[in-house]
Amino acid sequence: MTSPFSAAAPHVHGDVQGRKAGVVIASTRAAAGIYDDETGPVIVDWLTEHGFDVFPAMVVPDGEPVGAAIRALLSQHPAVVITSGGTGLSPDDRTPEVTRPLLDREIPGIMEAIRRAGSAKTPLAALSRGYAGAAGRTFIVNLPGSPKGVMDGLTVLDPVIGHLCDQLDGGHGH
Repeated sequence: MTSPFSAAAPHVHGDVQGRKAGVVIASTRAAAGIYDDETGPVIVDWLTEHGFDVFPAMVVPDGEPVGAAIRALLSQHPAVVITSGGTGLSPDDRTPEVTRPLLDREIPGIMEAIRRAGSAKTPLAALSRGYAGAAGRTFIVNLPGSPKGVMDGLTVLDPVIGHLCDQLDGGHGH
């Protein structure tokens, strides 16, 4: 699968080569095999194109399994964990609730930019409740469950992911 981000990867500030990354997809129906996850491959491709060593994507039911999957990834000390799904208003959309307790510091500007980018295309982007922040030296971000919402989020992350990882790893360059 060719990603629309291929041309953008060389413009990333900072070096992510060899850093680890994980992907958690929150979807009860995809986890049950009712349909195929469409966002995980997009995220994995984007991370790979940016030089990350990506763990296999985990597709888990909404709710606490998402928190368990994030905690399992954190034990492997990745630079980045990207989730997709579970950020809406349905009763089982619990990704923000299981992510926030894992964050040492929130990075609200990332989510503001992601919602702004999505809102330029659909007013429904304002309903996304995801978080972005740091758990130790790991950047965690909750992207929406739609492929278009994921693309909007990755577009926002594209120019900052390398610098963000450098900063969390103790770098001071600007």
